[in-house]
Amino acid sequence: MSANTPGHYRGLKKTHKATIAGVAALGAAALTLSLVPGNGSTETEPQALAGTQQVAWAYDAHSPQAKALAASLDEQQDAISLKAKQEAEAKAKAAAAAKAKAAAKAKAEAQAKAEARAKAAAKAKAEAKKRAAEKAAANRSVARKPVFANNLDGWIREALYIMDKHNIPGTYNGLHRNIMRESSGNPYAINNWDINAINGVPSKGLLQVIYPTFKAYHIPGTKFDQYDPVANIVAAANYAADRYGSIDNVNSAY
Repeated sequence: MSANTPGHYRGLKKTHKATIAGVAALGAAALTLSLVPGNGSTETEPQALAGTQQVAWAYDAHSPQAKALAASLDEQQDAISLKAKQEAEAKAKAAAAAKAKAAAKAKAEAQAKAEARAKAAAKAKAEAKKRAAEKAAANRSVARKPVFANNLDGWIREALYIMDKHNIPGTYNGLHRNIMRESSGNPYAINNWDINAINGVPSKGLLQVIYPTFKAYHIPGTKFDQYDPVANIVAAANYAADRYGSIDNVNSAY
């Protein structure tokens, strides 16, 4: 290698040097082929090799060609670096966008779940409150309802309690008077000899009510049974109120 070789590459980058060395090697190979002696040539092979060395190291770093080559290589290297940087930035930007989208989705899902839980809790609370209110009302109703004796006095008083809730007129005396006339206070009394009995619908119970009348004037909440004393009294009083204004106005068969 010539002693002037390092000076020829001064100021070039490592990549430039490698590229230039390759270019020089290609030129040397081409020149070697052109200097191989033909038939009759008097030149020797060592001379050709010596010429190759001279061509290989004839590169001048300060020549316009070398400067242009170095500038071209710089541009290529800068373009490659810029492209790599842009690709890396685009990739990072896409990753950040995907991460932000995933975070937003997770936040929205968490918020939706929280709202659903809050809604379910509010609904459960409202239902519990409603049940508690209904239970309290039922308890108050049970507590307020008096206990009636299971006898004629108790049946009349319970019937009056129900009649009052349904705005059916009548007094204790009016009910008692008619009961004693119709059945003598026997809730299982039945009339098997009058016209109703002949027609197949005998009068039954404390106030001797036939089935069609009992069915038409029965009050919900009482037993649907003609022989039930309270149901019989309330249905008869309801019928008497509709036809006579009140059971108190009834003084004979009605």
